Amino acid sequence: MSIRFHYLIIVLAGAAAVFVGCEKNAAQPAAPSPLTNAQSVAVGEPAQLAAKGESQHAVTIFDACDPETFNAELGAGTCTRSGGVRFASFIEQLGKHHSIGAWHFAPPEVTMRVGQMLVATNRGGEAHTFTEVEEFGGGIIPLLNQLTGLTSVAPECRQLAGGDFLAPGASFSEKEEDAGVEKYQCCIHPWMRAEVRISQK
Repeated sequence: MSIRFHYLIIVLAGAAAVFVGCEKNAAQPAAPSPLTNAQSVAVGEPAQLAAKGESQHAVTIFDACDPETFNAELGAGTCTRSGGVRFASFIEQLGKHHSIGAWHFAPPEVTMRVGQMLVATNRGGEAHTFTEVEEFGGGIIPLLNQLTGLTSVAPECRQLAGGDFLAPGASFSEKEEDAGVEKYQCCIHPWMRAEVRISQK
């Protein structure tokens, strides 16, 4: 399958997730679900957590897609930022370097304590995921895996749901309850990675 087809699936999945999320919000109370500690949140919510005294650590998701060329290649709405790296250059750089620095998580390493909040916010122009994986690996787009040399797909990337895709401006938050090291990657752009080191209080 072509990269255009895979990106189209991602755009449609992201749009469906936003639509379903809006429908659910209209029918349900605003309280968080008791079933999970991890959730996608609105852009303003991390600031609200800080106002309530929740100690949080932020990871920012960046990219530098050029809307004219990315949207022409992959479909309208794929990239919503202004300016940036043209699609042909993106593919060329990825083939040469196996990653592109402008597509990254910042910081790539986070140190925090049990009980604190981890918040990841997409400040780029494309959809991304911030997926916890046992081990770093490839993502869901075969061409990008090939260009990065990541032949083994992270199993967690094969189990994504619509809500796992973070549209530009969306955030993910999780209260850390166990000490240890957690690994996160984007399952679309698998060179985008972060390690979170969590210590006891």
